[in-house]
Amino acid sequence: MKRITGISLFLLVLSMNTMAQDQSLKKHYEAFYTQMKAQGDVQGVINSLTHLNILDPSVARQDTLAYVYMSEGKYMQALNTIGIENKATDSNLAIEVKAFSLKSVGQTQKAITHFEALFSRSKDVTVAYELAELYLQHQQLTQAATHVDYGLEHVKDDIFRVYYETQQPYRVPIKAGFLYLKALVVFNQDKTANIDQAITLLEEALKVAPNFNLAHISKNALESQKPEENTEENKTKK
Repeated sequence: MKRITGISLFLLVLSMNTMAQDQSLKKHYEAFYTQMKAQGDVQGVINSLTHLNILDPSVARQDTLAYVYMSEGKYMQALNTIGIENKATDSNLAIEVKAFSLKSVGQTQKAITHFEALFSRSKDVTVAYELAELYLQHQQLTQAATHVDYGLEHVKDDIFRVYYETQQPYRVPIKAGFLYLKALVVFNQDKTANIDQAITLLEEALKVAPNFNLAHISKNALESQKPEENTEENKTKK
């Protein structure tokens, strides 16, 4: 009995020492995290959050770590941190990380699931834009049109979207972006009969945002597909 009691006491002391060390390490990495944030050291933030998650697992902290990874363009690390499952208990931040990270690594169909979950909670027009764009990529035109119409109905003038197809990124009012997507939806619904209607929508987009390069490119591409009109001048030449 004395031997057993002695072993038990030793284990209790060892456990208490371990807990004390863990608490000391936790305080250290909490201070480290605060300092790294103050210095703008992203890798330091990642390191401190990783250590804190090991010492004291926290869903909120895990979501934050995944978001930091995503913000740094480390999409696979973000997904490895947070997973890709669609969970009803996920925070809005977790769903956002999954949606944008999956989109960025080319898993667009899986990304749609998370964007839909996010949209069901927020009804945000920027999320509606993401969904319209992704559905359009998959030629799911009815769903794309639904989200475009929602965006145009609820859009505000102070909401912008950044585009990256040029060497220098630029931004335009998201209303112009929705008009651009609507033009693409209309054109894809009938690529022969709807060219003029699509061009008209692109011209509306350019009225909202004259610097909208993507709309210019699309408008020129559609105009080049139109058959040459049989004008009087052409008849004369013949």
